[in-house]
Amino acid sequence: MWILSKQSKQLALSHAQLESVILERTAELQILSQRLLKVQDEERRKMARDLHDSTGQTLAALKINISLLKEECKQDKRVMVIVTDVAELADTAIEEIRTMSYLLHPPLLDEVGFTCAAEWYVEGFATRSGINVSLELDSQRMRLPTSVEIALFRVLQESLTNVHRHSGATEASVSFKRLPEVAILEVKDFGCGIPTERLARLRQTSAETGVGLAGMRERLNELSGKLEIESTGHETTMRATVPLFPRLQQADFGNREGIVHAPAPTDAISNFAAAPD
Repeated sequence: MWILSKQSKQLALSHAQLESVILERTAELQILSQRLLKVQDEERRKMARDLHDSTGQTLAALKINISLLKEECKQDKRVMVIVTDVAELADTAIEEIRTMSYLLHPPLLDEVGFTCAAEWYVEGFATRSGINVSLELDSQRMRLPTSVEIALFRVLQESLTNVHRHSGATEASVSFKRLPEVAILEVKDFGCGIPTERLARLRQTSAETGVGLAGMRERLNELSGKLEIESTGHETTMRATVPLFPRLQQADFGNREGIVHAPAPTDAISNFAAAPD
């Protein structure tokens, strides 16, 4: 009996140590995942700036040279047709580069905040996808902490992408409201819904949920927020809730200083409509 008791104690100790190691490794993986998301956001911002400042300017210079070439080719109609085609291709490339830059990291997100960036993105998404999206935004267009704005915008992007790819819906709705203690973003589609078994798997944290959903959860977890998925046979709702802590807001607002980004032109929405899926 004494031997069995000793073995039981050793087994219990080993089990406790194993659980401690698992918890420690899980915490380390979560920290690593959050760091990767931050690096991804910074890379997107840098790539957007490089596309606008480097590739965009190169194409603009090309457009100027094409204009000069057109002046030289007025007498030769055959060459003029070719030069005109090249000019149209240059215009298309400029629009695509600008659109890609804005989708990677919208300047509006840095300049005026999540609400305006969401308005721009939803309008462009509706034009591009053909899905009619109703939009209800909080009347208080106060800035949120930088980390909260980025997280909410990425959730909005991923949720609408899923609506377009999987729901089969022709109509959807987006609502955002800021309460004293929390910010709530809801994306709802009126499509085919999610089967019960599939919905149960999506609500769990596992590899089956996919990279997009896992990324949304990770962003919200870092902010002590949560992601909820609800679905019936004819509609699906994705709800992101983020608590607003005064200390977090005060610290995070300071991070906006020194951000460099490309200016958003007035035709940003129309450019977005040309973006590929």
